Amino acid sequence: MKSQLLETIKEFIENRMKTSWDAMEAAKNSANEEGKSSAGDKYETARAMGQLDREMNGRMYEQARQERLSLDKIDPEAIFSKVAFGALVETSMGIFFVSIGAGVIDFDSKKIMAISPQSPIGQVIMGKVNGDSFDFRGKTQRIISIS
Repeated sequence: MKSQLLETIKEFIENRMKTSWDAMEAAKNSANEEGKSSAGDKYETARAMGQLDREMNGRMYEQARQERLSLDKIDPEAIFSKVAFGALVETSMGIFFVSIGAGVIDFDSKKIMAISPQSPIGQVIMGKVNGDSFDFRGKTQRIISIS
């Protein structure tokens, strides 16, 4: 199950990378085209806006690329005795995959939250073992299983 979940998240990140790359290229092409049809200050403003768009999409692409590299470090066959990067954790509040912050993944008719170890819930559950309790947002929760 974990290997299929990991592949689903990788596909999500690859789609985000493609979208960012395409937007970056579109901004570059738009700025170049603006130069052919404009003059003076309008040209400079359009090129500057195009460059800002390209840089923003470039940062988004690089962030997604780094997340993809992080996902490659996860061994889906690894079994965990405590919550760590790559663990699938069932708690009394839901199921979490400690990987990258990708949000809720609908997987195998379950909602699984892909979280980073640096997220608020990730920080709270890191290092916990099966049966441990933890407080999150004023409520006590429990670790049911870790795989």
